[in-house]
Order: sequence, then structure tokens, then C-alpha cells
Amino acid sequence: MAFLPFYIPARKQLKVAIVGGGYAGIAALTTLLEYMPDAEVTIIDPRTHHLKITHLQETFRYPLSDLLVPFTTLEQRFGCRHVCAELVLDEDTLQQWQNNKCITVDDYSLPFDYLLIATGAPAREGVHHHSAHVLDLNDFMSTAGSTLLSSHLAGGDNSKAPISVIGGGATGIQFLFEIAHFLQRHKLENKVRLIESGERVLRQFPNRLAHYAQSRMAELDIDFCPDTYFRGQQENVILLEEKNTGRQYELSSSLALVFAGKQQRNQLMANAFGQVTINRQSLPHIFIAGDCSHYQSFGSNAMTAQSAVRKGKLAARNILRHSGVLKILEPYIHHDIGYVVSLGPTDAVGWLALENNVVTGIAASIIKEIVEAQYDLLLTGIDTYLI
Repeated sequence: MAFLPFYIPARKQLKVAIVGGGYAGIAALTTLLEYMPDAEVTIIDPRTHHLKITHLQETFRYPLSDLLVPFTTLEQRFGCRHVCAELVLDEDTLQQWQNNKCITVDDYSLPFDYLLIATGAPAREGVHHHSAHVLDLNDFMSTAGSTLLSSHLAGGDNSKAPISVIGGGATGIQFLFEIAHFLQRHKLENKVRLIESGERVLRQFPNRLAHYAQSRMAELDIDFCPDTYFRGQQENVILLEEKNTGRQYELSSSLALVFAGKQQRNQLMANAFGQVTINRQSLPHIFIAGDCSHYQSFGSNAMTAQSAVRKGKLAARNILRHSGVLKILEPYIHHDIGYVVSLGPTDAVGWLALENNVVTGIAASIIKEIVEAQYDLLLTGIDTYLI
């Protein structure tokens, strides 16, 4: 058994239920089984597979299947169990689960010693829904980007009109550059434009990252509409509004791709150790990790895969410690150690160690590949996360 500081086992086997099979849930699963191989772990997730969602923009180059890991594969690899179900969570339900140490899933009961909530956060909704000419991140979870774009551009009077990407955050930027390179490779005549409500892209990062990304946008002849709100997409036009004046206008557009970020509402609060808190009281046997959580600690609560993995691993370690003899729990103090945004197949921009330590080009791409390889190793049961 691997060494875990301040952990003296009091029992050989725990029953742990993990609600959500994303980055936080998988990190918790592998950590639990690293230190307690005989643990009985059940993953409850409505999907049939784990999705490496931070790679979705790459489906303009690779099949979507490359990003899917079936839960049946994880069951065989780790000896866990997957229950295909979606649970409705609220504070009253969590309190009841804490009292009963049992979850009702469909028609049967699932007893647990510890429960980890790792359901993530949904994409932010907007005015764009129910339109055949608008796509969002959810669409790319079921169909590869190359297939979606090709089908929308096939035929029709507006097949050569520009493609509009809404949202200049990390996700929007990564899709923007992949689309631009996809159009070049396939010799399609469509241009690409970016609609952003702020004055620059990548607003959550230092200015140097935005400057680099926007200079690359100019090189690829990508139109940029800053300080502009998206108000809708019709068959061949997009409706926009100037942020400062309120003036509305239309531009030719064949398709709108909306990346408005994640919703921050309905996050559950946790103490510094990852235990859910309700009315300032901790639920000792219910932990939480990932985008659906807000830890009351000095650690990062950013909605990123990096934070999700670190929270999942910490919650798993603290579940084991809480089940042990000493019950000395570890506080969450992880701070982001870098962030890299892909700008197409061979380019990227980001920061490493310190936010003013900006890396670009091939060097940034290599860093991103190393980080992604680290998570791929975790999916096989090899943990290389040192901090």
C-alpha cells in the first residue's frame, strides 16, 4: 500500500459512492484505490463514458472516440462499479443521505460509508437555444467538431458566410483557432469572427496572453468584435449589440458557436477539508470536489480541470483519513501552477509557475501535452501528480 501521511487504517474496506465521473470523480477513484485497493467504489453518472472535455476542440482533427473512456473499461481496470443514473441534489437530500448513509438510485438502495459529490457545473445558458444555426459545448459532446461543421456548411445559400464564435474565454479561443485551421486544411472559403463582450480576449489571464492570442488571430485573418453582445443567430445573419451604445446591427453569418462559460450558481459549500457544509455545519461523511464545489480555504476554486483533479485527490485522501484512527485531515491549499490555452495544432500561450512567466509557441504546446499525458496516465492508474 502506498504511504499516506497521517493515515492509520481502522478498517480494510470502505464503501464509497462517487456522484459524477468527470475529472474530479476519476481523480478521487484512482486515489482511493491507490491507498485502499480493496475499497468498494461505485460511480454514479448518467453517461456511459468518461469524457476528456477539455480536449473537445481537438475533434476538428481527431475522432470524438479518442476522448471517450467507457465506464465499462474503468470498471474492468479498477474493479469499481458504474451505475448509470442521474441524481437530483439539494441540501435536504444531502442531509438525509448523511443521516441514512444510503442513496436511493432508481428502485434500489446504495449504502455507503462515504459519499463524494463531483457532478461538475453546467454550461451557462443563453438566448441562443432552440436554433438550428447555433451550437454550444453540449453539441460537441455527442458529435465531432469536423462532422458538425461540415454538415452545417454543406450546400445552402449561406454555406460560404462567416462562422461566428461567441466568447473569448479559454474554451472559445481554443475552438476559434481549431476552426480557422480546419477551414484552411479543407480549403473552405468561410472566414471566422470572434464576438466578445469585453475589450480583449482571455480576460481572466494576464494581458500578455491576450496580446499574443490576438496577434495570432490577426495573422489568420480572424475578425474580432470586442465590447459586443450576441443577441441571436438566424438562418444567414447574426444579431449583435454594441456594449457601449446599445446599437443593434446584423452581420452575415452561417453559424454561431456559443461558449459562454460555466454557471457558478448552485455551487455547494465545503470546509477546508472538502466536507460539505450546510448552515455552517459540516457533513462528516459527504465530501465534494470539482466545479460544483466552493472550498472555504486558501486553495484555488477556479472552474478548471486542474483544480477539479486536485480537489478530487484531496477529498479521497481525506475520506481515508477520516475513516482511520487519527482523523487528521489535510486542508486544501492548492494554487494553480500554470495554465495553457491551445491556439491550434502547433501553437499555444499560457503561464507557468508565476502568472507573469508567459510561455508561447512550441514551448507552450509541449507543456500542454505533458499536462495532458499526466492525466492520461492517471486514467491507467499511474499517479504522477506530485503537488
